[in-house]
Amino acid sequence: MKDHRLKVFRATLDALTESLVAVVRVARWKEPEAPPEPLRVAVAKLSERLSSADRLASGSFVGSPGDTTKVNAMCATMKQLDAAYLTYLKQLEVEPNQVAQAAAALETDIAEATARVGE
Repeated sequence: MKDHRLKVFRATLDALTESLVAVVRVARWKEPEAPPEPLRVAVAKLSERLSSADRLASGSFVGSPGDTTKVNAMCATMKQLDAAYLTYLKQLEVEPNQVAQAAAALETDIAEATARVGE
């Protein structure tokens, strides 16, 4: 990654993924004490991270063909993760008692989306 902008896209994607994974973990939290602070912070930052990802994914990137391919893949993944989260919210709205199923579906969507971009 010679172009520093790639690091910005990767960091945004990683942060968004971290927040979504935290949403899944908190949704499944069964312990009597509250979820750990890092999970709560990651969930609290989700809206901000979705907004950042949307801004990056909506823009146009001009760079080398290889870098452009990488950025396009990361942007597509960010859009997929956004859509997966919206699906999760809609599922909870329709079936509020099915938190575990909604969390499982979101977890699957996260894994499928992030597997395509690799490291």
